[in-house]
Amino acid sequence: MQQAFHTFPAPAKLNLLLHVVGKRPDGYHLLETVFRFIDFGDTLHLAVRDDGEIELLTPTAGVPPEQDLTVRAARLLQRESGCALGASIMLDKRTPMGGGLGGGSSDAATVLIALNRLWRLNWPRERLQRLGLQLGADVPVFIFGRNALATGVGEVLEPVSLKPAWYLVIHPQVHVPTAAIFRNFSESMLTEAEGAGIMRILETTQQRRNDLQGVVTEMFPAVNEVLSELKKYGSPLMTGSGACVFLEFESKDEADKVYRAVSNKYQGFIAEGLNVHPLFDGAE
Repeated sequence: MQQAFHTFPAPAKLNLLLHVVGKRPDGYHLLETVFRFIDFGDTLHLAVRDDGEIELLTPTAGVPPEQDLTVRAARLLQRESGCALGASIMLDKRTPMGGGLGGGSSDAATVLIALNRLWRLNWPRERLQRLGLQLGADVPVFIFGRNALATGVGEVLEPVSLKPAWYLVIHPQVHVPTAAIFRNFSESMLTEAEGAGIMRILETTQQRRNDLQGVVTEMFPAVNEVLSELKKYGSPLMTGSGACVFLEFESKDEADKVYRAVSNKYQGFIAEGLNVHPLFDGAE
């Protein structure tokens, strides 16, 4: 017997800066980055099933359900917890794939958080974070639930307090594959770790940088075009491994004004920066 659906948000994120500071023997790159949640993202609808089945009712075109991060997250939690319950999943997808906004990772994190509640597992957040890391380096921060300075491969998280801000986010209409960007990132591009300097750099958008941006703009001219256009209005930055580019503003009115100026050429949205993830409950 299937119960009623419950609705949960899966917010997108921006990387307010991204430094690549090293490389592990296994090939994974070491990062320094600041994650900020924004009030734009996907929505998940989950229903508990008594038959133990995990079913995605809204498959994404071109993505086999078995590979979908929502299904993988549900099955991973089911297997690791030994829970006999299942889930039906519906996903309202708004976050573009390959955009650097963390959509798939956020979806996976929301599934873990939501099913932890719906299945009454009551796992602590830290345990869910460790589980989420098996699905992707960006998954833990969404479970962590607070804007964060991330180090390691992105899984070592320290909460940061960020000033109120609005963001204009433009999607250059290209899909940027993260793995390919890191493969093309040369060790000569590594930057020295700046540690405590991160918070000073956050004080001004002009000093921020994304070390992957040069690789992406070489491979995807459309991203470079958007960056060039937005430089007329401020200091744009690419988020994550691309493709989306954003500008930060102090007010919604400022963001709206610039969006009106570029919306005839580019697709995007305006979002407010969040202090915490919408599902953050403060419990450890």
